[in-house]
Amino acid sequence: AKAMEDKSLSAEERLAAAQSSDIEQLHETNPLRDGLSESNPQRFRVERPKSSFASWYQFFPRSEGAYYGEDGKIVPGNLKTSVAGLERAAAEGFNIVYLPPIFPIGVTNRKGRNNSLVAGPNDPGSPFGIGSELGGHDTVDPQLGTMDDFKAFCERAHELGLEIALDFALQCSPDHPWVKAHPNWFRTKPDGTIAFAENPPKKYQDIYPIDFNADMEGIEKEVERIMDLWVKAGVTIFRVDNPHTKPVRFWQDVIAAVTKKHPEVLFLAEAFTRPGMMRALSYVGFTQSHCYFPWRNTKEELEEYLEETNGDGGFYQHNTFWPTTPDILTAYLRDNGIAGHAVRAVLAAMGSPSWGIYNGYELIENKQRPGFEEQIDNEKYEVKVRDWDSTEKYGIAELLTSLNKIRDTHPACRSYHNLHILPSDDAGVIAFLRQTPAELTGTGKADTVIVIVNLDGHNAHQSIVHVELGDFGFATDKPLKVHDELTGRDFEWGYDNYVSLAPWADVAHVLTVVED
Repeated sequence: AKAMEDKSLSAEERLAAAQSSDIEQLHETNPLRDGLSESNPQRFRVERPKSSFASWYQFFPRSEGAYYGEDGKIVPGNLKTSVAGLERAAAEGFNIVYLPPIFPIGVTNRKGRNNSLVAGPNDPGSPFGIGSELGGHDTVDPQLGTMDDFKAFCERAHELGLEIALDFALQCSPDHPWVKAHPNWFRTKPDGTIAFAENPPKKYQDIYPIDFNADMEGIEKEVERIMDLWVKAGVTIFRVDNPHTKPVRFWQDVIAAVTKKHPEVLFLAEAFTRPGMMRALSYVGFTQSHCYFPWRNTKEELEEYLEETNGDGGFYQHNTFWPTTPDILTAYLRDNGIAGHAVRAVLAAMGSPSWGIYNGYELIENKQRPGFEEQIDNEKYEVKVRDWDSTEKYGIAELLTSLNKIRDTHPACRSYHNLHILPSDDAGVIAFLRQTPAELTGTGKADTVIVIVNLDGHNAHQSIVHVELGDFGFATDKPLKVHDELTGRDFEWGYDNYVSLAPWADVAHVLTVVED
């Protein structure tokens, strides 16, 4: 302090007196406390790791174990045969199994194959046309089994290390018990009839939409009752269908009530909508959200989207990356075959801490319904019979297993706040790095994963990938040793690194840094 006050010294000398290592050490051991006062108490919501780090696997129970009978008709699967789906999900390394609605399906206006307006005598209908004389949202479809069968299904899932997520679509078929018990819960047209549901441009002739204006409190209590029933049966996660078409305040109340009683329960929003609404849903308690990843395909689109979803937005919105869903099959996957499926799996698994696969992905089910970005012969409207023994000829199941193993092994894959785009000079190659410092890994060692992907499913691409070694704490005077987790090969990297990827060989490198 005396040296700094000594005006006979130069400015540089006076400043230098306060910048010595001794002074820096004193600031650490004797921090200044002047002017500090205690703040008001702050509330923090703390959730378990799967609120952000999760690997989802979706299947339809009625297709698991389905087969062709002697008469050529399909014999559907059920909750007992669906154990095969659980075992497949666990073998591939997933930790959440997500089921579409398992409730009774309405008969009135039942949809037929490929969303046709007339159902045939053997068409099972869409599970999203919920409710019949057999029951509503609190009932297991008798064709799938009983509530005891569902509880046994959940128990087996838990034995395999899997959690069960259940789709909760807040909508009703014309045959749902609520239609008679609570006719005021539904939106009517001027002529007094109930209007069918819409989520433009889609129309749902087999579904009645709920009108929250008449009795929102009553609807909330009923939904809370139903969710409590399924939680007690073994469900720990709800995937909510189209939550953005219902009042945000409704979900705020429901989620608060359910999590107060069951704080372990998580909520995933299927909200393909504008950012403001997605943010609002996150604020009121949705722990994860579907997003626009399926439609981000070019290098420019992906670089922007990866930084957006792994940036500050990750503090309130945990986006989950799914290459396909029963509602989504993009032109990219239609046109790029096996390599395209591998590319999108690597980008989803490495690009977000939360990712998901809709079953059939392992079998390259990529034929679109003409004029629509969804599969033809869609499983939403029919039972699928699949040959799971044929997965080996595609290699995708093996890739999914490897990706989940990498994610589980490397802490760098678990954060929404550690992704860095790496410069690469080919428009068909994207590269990014994830790094978690030693103090946050739980292992005492820093963890780094470098991902390079050829986005072209038909042609080989070469690129120079630049890594500013010093920026990531790597030595600048010796090679950086990296290990390819997908192939088992080892490389030495520097600042500028030549990479060649071909869709008929390796579509991607997933490199981990090897410490000396």
